[in-house]
Amino acid sequence: MKKTFPLTAPNHQPARVIEQIKSDIRKYLKRERKKSLPEGVDFWDFNCKVGQGEAAPETKHVEELTAAIDQAAASESASVYIEILATPGHRKSKDAG
Repeated sequence: MKKTFPLTAPNHQPARVIEQIKSDIRKYLKRERKKSLPEGVDFWDFNCKVGQGEAAPETKHVEELTAAIDQAAASESASVYIEILATPGHRKSKDAG
């Protein structure tokens, strides 16, 4: 998913627009996690980037996406760019010592 979301809409409150963006992201992540895993893969990992308006996107963890959207809204930028790419993830074993 590579998309630029506008943070304002003529017929909607700004808070509702932000909640809709967050909802779209959650739906996308849920849909991607449901896809069948390739052979030898433990889980779906996500490479995420977030940018405010025309600024260069910064790499973020999936858990930090909603906070980054809130930050973009607080800085009163016109839009927020979000890029989420699913990648195969492999669990690492813990050391026994």
